[in-house]
Amino acid sequence: MPLLDIIVVLILILINGLFAMSELAVVSARRPRLKALADRRVKGAKRALALAAHPGRFLSAVQIGITLVGILAGAYSGASLGDHVSLLFQDFGMSKNLAEPLGLGLVVAIITYFSLIIGELVPKQLALRNAERIACIVAPFMTILSQAMSPIVSLLDASGRFVLFLLRRKASPESQVTEEEIRTLIAEAETAGVLGRDERQMISGVMQLGSRPVRAVMTPRHDVDVIDLTDSVAKIRRQITESVHSRLPVSDGDPEIIIGIIQAKDMLNAYLKGRKPDPRQFVRQAPVVPDTMDALDVVAKLKDSAVHIGLVHDEFGHFEGVVTSADILEAIVGSFHTEEGPPEPDATERDDGSWLLSGSMPIDHLEQLLSLPLPEKRVYHTVAGLMLERFGRLPKVGEHIEFSGWRFEIVDLDGRRIDKVLAARPPVLRRKGAA
Repeated sequence: MPLLDIIVVLILILINGLFAMSELAVVSARRPRLKALADRRVKGAKRALALAAHPGRFLSAVQIGITLVGILAGAYSGASLGDHVSLLFQDFGMSKNLAEPLGLGLVVAIITYFSLIIGELVPKQLALRNAERIACIVAPFMTILSQAMSPIVSLLDASGRFVLFLLRRKASPESQVTEEEIRTLIAEAETAGVLGRDERQMISGVMQLGSRPVRAVMTPRHDVDVIDLTDSVAKIRRQITESVHSRLPVSDGDPEIIIGIIQAKDMLNAYLKGRKPDPRQFVRQAPVVPDTMDALDVVAKLKDSAVHIGLVHDEFGHFEGVVTSADILEAIVGSFHTEEGPPEPDATERDDGSWLLSGSMPIDHLEQLLSLPLPEKRVYHTVAGLMLERFGRLPKVGEHIEFSGWRFEIVDLDGRRIDKVLAARPPVLRRKGAA
C-alpha cells in the first residue's frame, strides 16, 4: 500500500479538522473577549472580531471547504486505497468478488473513524476550550478563504434566499443575546467559580430592576410620614422627632398635594442652635416621578437631585409614595438590617415543602422561586398584588385559590393589606389533611 496515498488522506482529514475547529472557534468566541484582545493588539483578533460580527459568509465558505474535502477524501480512498486493500486480500487467496467490497468497506470504516476523531471531535473540543485564542490564530486564513470563495458564497446565498422566497419565509435576522442567555451565562460563571453567589445575585438584581416600574420599588404612601405645614410647630417637631425617616414629604393643607420634602437634620440643626425655626423655610424641592417610569431611569433622576428622593405620582396627579436611593439599592441587594432587627425574609420554606410568603415580596422573585408561568405584562408587582388580581377582591384570612399547580392561602391581613400568604402543592396539603 503506497505511503503517499495514506499521507494524502491524512492531510485531507487534517484540513477537515482545521475547518471544523475554525468554524466552532469563531462561532463560540465571545465578542467582548475578542474586543479586549483586539485592544491589546493581539494578532488576528480584529479579523476574528470581523468574522464573528458577520458569520454568514464565513460559515458558508467553511461549509464549502468541508464538503469539498469530504468528497475528495471519499473519492480518493475508494479509488486508491480501496483497490490496494482489495488486491492485498486477493493475495491471501480471497476471491475478487468478495475482496473488492470488503476492501472498500474496510477503508471507508477506517477513514470514517479517523475523520470523526481527528477531523471533528478533537478539533471541536480544542475550539471549545480556547475559542478566542484559536479564533485569532485561524482568522487570517479564514478571511482569505472567505474572500477567495466570495463568488460561490454569493451564488449560494442568493439561491438560499430564492428558496426562502418560494417558501414565503423571510431570512432570519442576526441572532441577538437574550436576557435568558445572559442569566444562563451568569449561572455558569457562578458554577465555575468566576462569580460569587453575592455577585450573581447583585447582577440578577440589576437586570430585574430594568424591567420593574418605580411603583414596584417605592415606599408606598401608607408607609410614608407626611408633614402638614398647617399643623402647629410643636406637632411638626414631634412628628419629625418620632419618625424613623430622615426626609419627610410636606403638604400644605391638602394631603394630595406634596409641595416638597423636609430633611430632619436641617430642623435639628436649627433646634440645637436654640432657634425656633419656621418649617416652611426648610422645604426643599424634590423631583416628581411618574409611577410608570422604569426603576433604572429613576436612578438618573435621583443622581441629579440634591435630596436623593423622588415623589411618585400616578397619571392623575395623586401622590403614591416616595422612592429613594436606598429603595433602589435594596431592590438590587435585598433589605438591610435595621435597628428593629434583621429584615424579614420574603419567603420561608417549611418542613412540608410549602412556602410562607410575604405580601410585599416582588413578583419576579416569586416567579423564579416557584417557576410560575406569569404573563410578562402585568399590573401587579408583589405577591399581594397577584392575590388581589386572582381573587378579584380583598380576600379574607383562610381563603385560598389554586393555579399553576400551587395552592395559595391567605394567612394574615394587616388591615386591608395582604401580609402573609402560604404557597403549597395541593397534594402536600391533602396528605397533611388526611394524616
